[in-house]
Amino acid sequence: MNSQSTPVHIRLWHKDFWLMAIANFLLAMTVYMLVPTMPRWLLETQQFDMTDAGIAMGAFGLGLFLLGAFISYLVQHYRRNLVCIFAVIAEALLIGALYYLDGLHMRVADPMIIIVQRLAQGAAFGLAQMVLTSTLIIDTSESFQRTEANHSAAWFSRFALSMGPMAGLLIGRLAGFHYVLLGTMVCALAVVVLVMVVNFPFRAPQDDIPTVSLDRFFLPHGFPLFVNLQLITIVVGIILSVVLSEHFYSMMMVGFAAAILSQRFVFKDAELKSEVVSGLILIGAALLMMITRNQPVVMIAAPLFIGMGTGLIGSRFLLFFIKLSRHCQRGTSQSTFLLGWESGIAWGIGLGLAVFQGDTSRALTAALVLVLVALVMYHFTHNWFTNNKNR
Repeated sequence: MNSQSTPVHIRLWHKDFWLMAIANFLLAMTVYMLVPTMPRWLLETQQFDMTDAGIAMGAFGLGLFLLGAFISYLVQHYRRNLVCIFAVIAEALLIGALYYLDGLHMRVADPMIIIVQRLAQGAAFGLAQMVLTSTLIIDTSESFQRTEANHSAAWFSRFALSMGPMAGLLIGRLAGFHYVLLGTMVCALAVVVLVMVVNFPFRAPQDDIPTVSLDRFFLPHGFPLFVNLQLITIVVGIILSVVLSEHFYSMMMVGFAAAILSQRFVFKDAELKSEVVSGLILIGAALLMMITRNQPVVMIAAPLFIGMGTGLIGSRFLLFFIKLSRHCQRGTSQSTFLLGWESGIAWGIGLGLAVFQGDTSRALTAALVLVLVALVMYHFTHNWFTNNKNR
């Protein structure tokens, strides 16, 4: 039977790993707190139309790719923890520019200013997150624990996908968008402190590292997995673009918890294909309920199904990328997964605003079609993966 379960090593959960996992969670919070709140600010305060707001939110996904080709050079020529710290500080400053703008009650003269800001924020976040996941978290773990370390740390940022929007909506409702921005900056500064606390050993720089390379950035032979993952996360992004309910995100969090439990007890010895297929079926069922029903139970079951399905798919695809990587490509596999996950969500949010103009019915119907496409594609992607995996 082609199955896999991730072992648990209690020794992995030492202080340094805990600090890096929490830093991963807080770094993701700096992005997800803005997911439901920034579009509203752009539309209501900045008087953007839906198209410009969608482009601005989607620009973040493009920005993720801008600095990736320089990661290998940067972490080999400079202290890797300092690269992460400066990238997080850059992100905090970019958010601080919005904080300053909102504090003065100013309207931007041209939407391109916000689009460039989002592009730059995506670049800073992408650099910080890729260094954190592909290098720093791995550095805190023994070689035989690294798959579990990657798998476990990713769950921290996955929970931020529900807790970030929930916190953003709650803070926005009680105190306003100004304090949402302040909260994201506090999270970013906390990441800086956590990374500074951990002692990373000095490594002599290598002189033969090219300035631009795909190392630690993108795994070319993982492209089919990357495309399939993006299709799924675009669906998640479209859903997030039309759902503005704290209750919805709280139930998503319950779904994530259910996914962790089901991985341990339901899918432990199951066929390898079952988790992604089950996850897509759960998301599809949730979308069908949201499109065709309006009973109160739908807003309990649907987000729970979406959280559970997204959690199952995300953790399994991450392990697929790790198994697909060759020797010394573990960090590259992490970054490739991150790019597929984050850019898909950003572009899904952008599509929900720019293309569907916030029309919930059209957006959810399109998301359901994409789920079906992703399910059909996964049949071929999985067979390709089993023939090409290296671990």
